[in-house]
Amino acid sequence: MSELARRVGMSRDGLYKALSAEGNPTWSTVLTVTQALGVRLTLHAVA
Repeated sequence: MSELARRVGMSRDGLYKALSAEGNPTWSTVLTVTQALGVRLTLHAVA
């Protein structure tokens, strides 16, 4: 988690808080974390 926090430019505690069950991360935080993890997030229309 420390390495991920460094990659996204957040403190470790801030990243834990944002990604916790009670957290409310911004869309930019979600995208930055997925990019740092090497994951692509895609959205598809339903119906």
